[in-house]
Amino acid sequence: MIGVVATLKVQPAKAAEFEKVFLDLAAKVKANEPGCLVYQLTRSKTEEGVYKVLELYASMDALKHHGGTDYFKAAGAAMGPTMAGAPVIEYLDAVE
Repeated sequence: MIGVVATLKVQPAKAAEFEKVFLDLAAKVKANEPGCLVYQLTRSKTEEGVYKVLELYASMDALKHHGGTDYFKAAGAAMGPTMAGAPVIEYLDAVE
């Protein structure tokens, strides 16, 4: 399994717009990607405008498929204007 933690900094005034776009993306991921085991948006309790996406994939192929989907690319473009900086992505290996 492959884990991903994506840290996203969003302009506070655009948080509602960001969440709407992301939740639509998450619904598409959950409906169309059986290799994506977890895809959960979380919001920081201590840092305004900071979100973390917790992701877990069955394989590297599943992760690659996710990044190549048209809906992922479209969501990225739609979220761009809401962002307050570049995403920080951390890749993790599952310990089993």
